[in-house]
Order: sequence, then structure tokens, then C-alpha cells
Amino acid sequence: MAVCIKETRAPNSPSGRLYGQVSAEEVSDREMVRHHEVSMSRTRWSLQASLAFLVMFVTLSGFYASGFLSFKHDKDWHFGDPGSSLKTSSVSRKVASTQLKVGKAMEEIQVKLGQSPAESLEEALYQLRSEHKKSSILLLEVAATLDIVQTYLLIKDLHPSFQAMASNLPKPDSLNGTTSTNSTIEQQAIKTAAEQKSDPASVVRSETTKVDMADPMTGEDEEKEEGEWAEEDELQSEKDPLVEYFEIEEIKKYIRSKYNRLGRKNFMGANATYASIGHACVSKKFELEQYMEYDVGEYCSDDWPLGQKLMVHGCDPLPRRRCFVRGPKIYTKPLPINESLWKLPDDRNVRWDNYICKSFGCLAGPNRKGFFKCGECFDLQGHEKPKWTEVTNTSTDADFMLEEVLQMKPGEIRIGLDFSVGVGTFAARMREHNITVASATLNLGAPFNELIALRGLLPLYLSPNQRLPFFDNTLDIIHTTLFLDGWIDHQLLDFILFDWDRCLRPGGLLWIDRFFSKKEDMDDYLYYFEQLRYKRWKWVVTPKVDKDDGELWFSAVLEKPPRPF
Repeated sequence: MAVCIKETRAPNSPSGRLYGQVSAEEVSDREMVRHHEVSMSRTRWSLQASLAFLVMFVTLSGFYASGFLSFKHDKDWHFGDPGSSLKTSSVSRKVASTQLKVGKAMEEIQVKLGQSPAESLEEALYQLRSEHKKSSILLLEVAATLDIVQTYLLIKDLHPSFQAMASNLPKPDSLNGTTSTNSTIEQQAIKTAAEQKSDPASVVRSETTKVDMADPMTGEDEEKEEGEWAEEDELQSEKDPLVEYFEIEEIKKYIRSKYNRLGRKNFMGANATYASIGHACVSKKFELEQYMEYDVGEYCSDDWPLGQKLMVHGCDPLPRRRCFVRGPKIYTKPLPINESLWKLPDDRNVRWDNYICKSFGCLAGPNRKGFFKCGECFDLQGHEKPKWTEVTNTSTDADFMLEEVLQMKPGEIRIGLDFSVGVGTFAARMREHNITVASATLNLGAPFNELIALRGLLPLYLSPNQRLPFFDNTLDIIHTTLFLDGWIDHQLLDFILFDWDRCLRPGGLLWIDRFFSKKEDMDDYLYYFEQLRYKRWKWVVTPKVDKDDGELWFSAVLEKPPRPF
């Protein structure tokens, strides 16, 4: 329902909100009561819809508990297999949580039904919009819970029955698009109300505003003045418990929403810029406050290990800081690109304070220490240069040559991502074929990111917890080696693979390079790669001989299908 209201706002308005400046004296007591009844009737309808959904939800849960429903997949994979990310206990908790929320909503509406009618048209409209927004949120909560049950029970034809039930629910005429007695009174009251008279000097703005009520079934929000959105966002920011949780003022300043100076939406369609930090930052309060304690405009502490520790423990993304990062004491010119790919850079171009080895020579030599993953990868000439181009004594059937893979899609591979622990050697090899590859890695005891950059390649400093910063269907190839191995949790691997699938374009290649795990675990891991339903260009599982045949290698080159629908 859309209502046009002539509005006038003064600078000292007590509410600060625009809901129609109409005085109580200009509308009869009977009309006020009718407006309150409109609000209550719509709220009752929303709760009836919520309870109807909840009845179906509890019924389906009972079917599951009694073993009434069963399902079998195309390949005889049952919902109890390793691919199931939902557990009975978590579904039960969600059921109980939703039931509790609906119960509390019922208690609240009973209290509100016993309250006195609104004293003014402004208050009646405010109550109407407030109750509809709460009911919409409750409906979305119930719908989300039903989706979880649908996924857990693997029922494909569940939603049509929801929609049929929703279509049969009784709606007030005002929500069906027709005009009822209540809506007629409401519109008549607004049309006949005289515009509030006030001192012209105190009037900030007087214009026609469109006020749309939220649809409880779709959850679509109402249209508002841009100033209203900013005021509500500012009020929400002031009450944000996360802002008050931290004690360091710099964290509070970063988290608070930053509103546009012109009072209108920016080019991104937002009235403000909202800072983001990882949810685990709350559990790492002490470390984060230590990280954010600095003098604005001065030098930061050389504490990147603390920042990386926060990242890998889920405090990712980290907040920005307003201090200057420390650089090397003497920074020399980097090597030209025709030399930098296979030559170790100048030691003076790295700050070594937080590493055990203090030079690239130490990292590449036999006495290297401080890191263990990718133990020989700083030996660019001896260990790294033959990779993907030469067959060595340690090569196995799981080692694929780069030329062989590129010939699967001649001329189509242009940009990609290497998600590995390394120094960018895969990106260097691709650079020789005029292919741009970003190398995602962390500094695990050695300057991996610094060396990748000094080689003239693009380092991407992110943890496995983070969603890839690429848009959908954009990358030609994703390569990974010696990173996602038998240590990784099944569900985490599932999320990562689907994120890679999101970034790969149709026809793009996923190159799994020497994934390894224990023999008894390999079948469970292979399930997650198989579920992508990619075309198999190469698929090899072979013994990992250095572990007494107790582990297996898995390598594959897979092509993403088109999926046009």
C-alpha cells in the first residue's frame, strides 16, 4: 500500500523521523482507533502466516524423527554421508530456536493488543510500519528454518506446498490491493488533514514523500527518504553492541558507519560506508586491541605476525589502520623482469626482524630454519626452475607438465589464481606464456609474499578462511598444490571448492596438483571433487612412496561445465 503524505520537518523535531506531521486535533478519535485496528489486524495476519508455516515445519520434523521420510541419491549417497553438512543436533536446535521466537512474538502481540489506541496519526503509522517490519523478519526466520529442514530431508517438492498454503491464508483487503473500510478511513484522514502550520524560519523541508508498507510475505522493505535511511542507520550505529564491546577508541571509530557528506546515496547505492571485520575478532578482543593501539599518523609497530595470527584465527578481514608501515632501512631498485623471475633479490629489500633466517641465502641453503612447508622453494635455480617443465627422479604419475595442461585449452588460458604455499613459481612459469596468475599465500615463517612481489609477480595475501576477492565466472584457471591436503576439514574443503567454482568461468580449468592424504581418508576427499561434476581431463590417484605406502597422491585437471540455467 502506498500513501502520499505532505510532510514538514522542523530542526528540533523530537522524533527525528518522517512519518507525517499531522496534529491529533485534526483527526477524530474514531479515526485514530481505526488506524490502530489496521495496525493490529495486519500484525495478526503476519503471525497467523508464521504459525501456519511453523505447524507444517513441526509436522515435517516429526516425520523425520519417526523415520517416515527417506531419500536415496542418484549414486546411492545418503544424507548421512560425508557430504552432508547438516547434523540432526543442529537442525533440532534451529527448530527449538524458531519455536521460541514465534512464542515470544505471540506474547508481545497479546501485550500490544491490550494497550491503548494510538494518540495521533503519526504514532499510528509508526506502529503500523514497526509491527510489519518485525512480522516480516519473523516470517523470513521461519522460511529459513523450513529451508534447512528441506535440505536435511532432501525433499525437492516442498516449496510448492508452502506457496499453496500461503496463497490460502486470509489477507486484509488493504494488502490484497482492494480498498476496505479501514484503508478508506486511513486515506481519508490523511487527505483531509490540514498541513501543519509552523514558523517558516523553522521549516527545513516540505515535500511529498512516498511511504510504502513492507510486504510480510516477501520481506521487501519500504521506500524512504534518503535522510530517513541515514538517520536510522546512525541510530543503529550508535546502538551497535560491537562498537561498545571494544575499549580502544580507534576500533570504535573504524567500526562505526561513515555517512555520505552530501546526504544522498553514493555511486554504489548506499547512504553510508560500513566497515567490516571478521566475526572471530570478538573472541580475539585482547589481540585485536593490541593490534589497533597506536598513535594516529605515526609509525605502526612491526607487528604483522600479530595481524596474521588474527587472520588465521578468523579475525579476517582485519580493520584498517591509520599509521605508517615500516619499510626496509635501505630499499634498492628491484631487478628487471627479465632477471627477477629466477634470481634471488637483494636481501636489503625485506624487513627480517620477525624471521629466524635473516637472508635469502639462509632460506635457500641447507641450514634453513623457521619454516617447514615448501622447505626448498627458496632455491629458485635448483628446486623451483624444473617444476612443471622437466621430469625428475622424484616425479610420479601425479606430476603433470604445464605444456600438456595448456594444450587442453589452447589460447583460452589468460588469467588465473595459484592457491598454494610457495614463492610464485607457478605464476612465473605462466608468465613465460603471457598468462597472468595471482599467487595466494601467507608468510608462514618466511617472506613468501615479499619474494613473490620482488620476482615481479602478484602476491595475494589471504587466509583459507576468506572468500576469494574475484567476481563470478571470471578466472580461466585455478591451480593448487601442497596446501589443501589431508589436514583440512571436510566441510571447509567443501566451502573452498564451491568458492573456486564460483570464480571459474564456464570452461575454466581446476588443476589439483598433488593433493595427498592417508589411504583410508582419500575416498572421502574425492567425494567433494566428484560432486562438482566437472569434465575430467586428467584424474590420477597414485601411492605416495615416501610414506611407506600409507598415503596417496591425487592430481586432476577438471573443466567447469557451462550451467546455462
